[in-house]
Amino acid sequence: MDWLDAYAGSEQVVKYLHQVYKFDKLYVLTNIMPSEKIKKIFGDTPVFIKSTRLSLFGSKFRIALPLFPLFLKQLQIKEENALIISVTHSVVKGVSYNTNNSKHISYLVARNLKYVWEEKELYFKGIKKLGSIFIPYLRRFDVKMSKKPTAIFSVSNFVSKWAKLKYNRKITTINPPVNIDDFDFNANKEDFYISVGRLEPYKRYDLLIDAFNKNGKKLIIIGDGSLMESLRQKANSNIEFKGFLFPEKYKDFLKKAKAFIFCGKEDFGIALLEPQVCGTPVIAYGDGGAMDTVLDKKTGIIYNDQTVDSLREAIDLFEQSVFDYHTIRKHALGFSIDNFKSKFQENVAEVLA
Repeated sequence: MDWLDAYAGSEQVVKYLHQVYKFDKLYVLTNIMPSEKIKKIFGDTPVFIKSTRLSLFGSKFRIALPLFPLFLKQLQIKEENALIISVTHSVVKGVSYNTNNSKHISYLVARNLKYVWEEKELYFKGIKKLGSIFIPYLRRFDVKMSKKPTAIFSVSNFVSKWAKLKYNRKITTINPPVNIDDFDFNANKEDFYISVGRLEPYKRYDLLIDAFNKNGKKLIIIGDGSLMESLRQKANSNIEFKGFLFPEKYKDFLKKAKAFIFCGKEDFGIALLEPQVCGTPVIAYGDGGAMDTVLDKKTGIIYNDQTVDSLREAIDLFEQSVFDYHTIRKHALGFSIDNFKSKFQENVAEVLA
């Protein structure tokens, strides 16, 4: 994987794949994760972790983005007959390996290096804008590295379509799992809406606030981020901010809410499945990974424009609709850990054959 710094989506994917393939080595650009969190991934199994000199940057390693290709050269897998699985949102699909009877499966958990593709305006701003001179080089590097894996899988049809266009390769979609045992079903919904996530610009919480300022309905927002204070100041009294909550607390809100609302565009978005496991419908912007996880008018409402008016129309349509909470949960159960493992193994077997 690209790096170890926080226990998030990529790390959970590695955890579930480790349960199947029993990795004995992990190659990363940098490892700044505490040992107790590494245990959450690998348990008590001893795993050798190889990192690069990028670790010298500590938690500020992302500022070295233009140097990632140089650090990647320090990761070389020399074993023969190796099965290599890279879980990546950045560069490690390009890891060097002994091609003598080895196979490399790369699993794209997001659009790789998207900060030099469509989302460059989000990342290269302020003083960082000086780094934009490296964008053409990093794009060429990304495409070149995409030729190295034996096969490429991705988390969603959205990412697969993107990767096919950028890399001109066959891409197989395998949706990542949600831990369905972590969430309780509840058919007794209460009169409030909910949204959970990081309060950052690309999540478009500004649209959510504007819509609920106008409709006056009760909204609970769980999460923290750089926009917390500005959103608080903008919000009317019908909107309640809970800040960061540990899972055992926010899950209770997920199962009781009348609907979960999402305004951003994610490469997949496990957050859209967690409420559905509880039987809670989802109102989501119709782009990105939401199209893999939300069935329009069956498990939620998809709206087509990332605007306040389109969101308000979707909320109005939701309130005129009737949803079967058991159907919603049944749909979400299809994204279980066991199903993910099974589909991944089947596709790896096809590559090895």
